[in-house]
Amino acid sequence: MNTIKKFSTRTLVLTGMLAAVAGVLMSFEFSVPMMPPFYKVDLSDLPSVIALFSLGPWPAACVEVVKLLIKLVTVGTNTMYVGELANLLGIALFVVPTWLIYKKLGKTRKAAIAALAIDLPIRIAFSCFLNACITLPLYAKAMGLSLNEVVMTVGAVNPLITNLPLFIILATIPFNLIKVALNYFLGYLLYDKMKDLRMFKGGMPAC
Repeated sequence: MNTIKKFSTRTLVLTGMLAAVAGVLMSFEFSVPMMPPFYKVDLSDLPSVIALFSLGPWPAACVEVVKLLIKLVTVGTNTMYVGELANLLGIALFVVPTWLIYKKLGKTRKAAIAALAIDLPIRIAFSCFLNACITLPLYAKAMGLSLNEVVMTVGAVNPLITNLPLFIILATIPFNLIKVALNYFLGYLLYDKMKDLRMFKGGMPAC
């Protein structure tokens, strides 16, 4: 009973710490050249990657949810809550496939790398569907514009984007590739460096 209680307390504390860091990181966004102004890159998935491999899927999901709440309370939204909705919907597409693959392959370093590599195209494919069918229409409605008008405003930064399919190909795919790959790569490197710390022991095996 004491062991279970200690583990639960440890998990709760670490989850809270990682969620707080994620919330702060989400507030530091930067734009990518030739991308729509509402596409912002942040490094807030780093703590989620660490949580997933060191604590498990539920703490990782909690980190993702709490960071959104922290960001909304402290900074607010610059996308009429559409960006936050997209992040919320993407949680399952990160946690579930990555954890299942990681667990299936034996929870090793190679398993972690493989899980993140396989989940990357899943996240990108999901983002294409999400942008075309949900987030862009909602963003257009929130801004009082038509979907075509939103797409055309992007032409100011990338004249090659003239319709929705080109928006997906030239903006959504490269943006998510940059953002997700950067977060996964740095998140894995950080966890690999931190795994030997006492508070994170019990995560990935050595090989």
